[in-house]
Amino acid sequence: MTDPTPATPERQAEVTLHGGELPWRPVSPGLTRVRLITLAAVLLPVLVAALVVGLLVTRWALVGALAVVLAGLWGAWLVARQVSAISWVELDEEIVIRKGRLFRSLVSVPYGRLQYVDIQSGPLARAHGIASCEIHTASPESGGSLPGLPVAEAEALRARLAARGEAQRAGL
Repeated sequence: MTDPTPATPERQAEVTLHGGELPWRPVSPGLTRVRLITLAAVLLPVLVAALVVGLLVTRWALVGALAVVLAGLWGAWLVARQVSAISWVELDEEIVIRKGRLFRSLVSVPYGRLQYVDIQSGPLARAHGIASCEIHTASPESGGSLPGLPVAEAEALRARLAARGEAQRAGL
């Protein structure tokens, strides 16, 4: 993936929780699938247990099964909304990560403060071709995470961030 067009200092002022006119890049839709599979893996045993108790012991447990189904549907809707709200942009001096719809967060990490960048990918994420990029700084509170990037894009981002971090530190 090519580097997005560099943002000018005027464009950096456009970084807001609502987005502005910057070229925000979304994460992979594979993150939605991975999170939905995880949700199903958590709720399916509870649903099966409620159904077994409802059929063998008391019919009132079927109300619990219905509650689990409703919680699963609400969770699936929530996961889709959360993943679609994650985006990021590389600017001249920093990387900015935006998350959330109801509770929004905007994390800006200057390249000069970068210490190292981790790429993590569990078995389920690897099966769907995605990885998470963890950005570490000297202060644990000022780092950021970017989940759900395609593996090749995560590796390229790590290389770009490392190079920009070195260049920024060399200029200090």
